[in-house]
Amino acid sequence: MSITPLALKAYNHAAQPPKETDVPAGHKDVKPFSATLQDSLKNVNNLQKESIGMIESFASGERQNVHELMIALQKSSLAMSMTSAVRNKLMEAYKEVMRMPF
Repeated sequence: MSITPLALKAYNHAAQPPKETDVPAGHKDVKPFSATLQDSLKNVNNLQKESIGMIESFASGERQNVHELMIALQKSSLAMSMTSAVRNKLMEAYKEVMRMPF
């Protein structure tokens, strides 16, 4: 399957960040999808690091409250599950787009 010049032009246009003129009035504070995705991944990573730190502090005896540890573990587990679900949906959408005839 060859890439047509039209498809290449559309890809290059989609890969560029939106210009000020492309954003409708009243939506100036909207972040691009890539920035939103990066922020979400950073949040998931921070939750994972926090839960690992809490596990280590609990194992060393610094903290005694199990309920905070379990809450942190559940938060990080749920965040990772949701991230995997979003990734799977994005991959499905990508495969669907790739199956489309040009």
